[in-house]
Amino acid sequence: MYKREGVIGIFVVGLLLNSPFALAEHFNGHVNVKVGALTAAAQKGQLAFNNTCAACHGNNGEGSLQGPPLIHALYNPGHHSNQSFYSAVRNGVQQHHWPYGNMPPQEGVGFSDMAAIVKFVREVQQQNGIVQKKHNM
Repeated sequence: MYKREGVIGIFVVGLLLNSPFALAEHFNGHVNVKVGALTAAAQKGQLAFNNTCAACHGNNGEGSLQGPPLIHALYNPGHHSNQSFYSAVRNGVQQHHWPYGNMPPQEGVGFSDMAAIVKFVREVQQQNGIVQKKHNM
């Protein structure tokens, strides 16, 4: 009896791991983020980010099952300006790079927190080798 249940369990796990809905699938949008020394403003931004944005974008912008990583080459300053981050928070964003759905406006994030969050994201991007690249369409 237990042997049969074990075989069934292994079969089910195998199906899940081969499914397009498997949890590991999110690692296509997940990145390993290294956070080094931060300026005071970026430290404030890290706290604000991890308290408000991490639920979707993962701690330190590494990505999650709910949202894309922001410490990613797609978000380099040449492709997504600082203003695009402010606009995303204020107005939301239509899904366009990732399969996570639309981002709604984040009404609880104030301007000073947004400025600190952008500072944090840009410093951590730089620490992870993400630099400004000219956007070519």
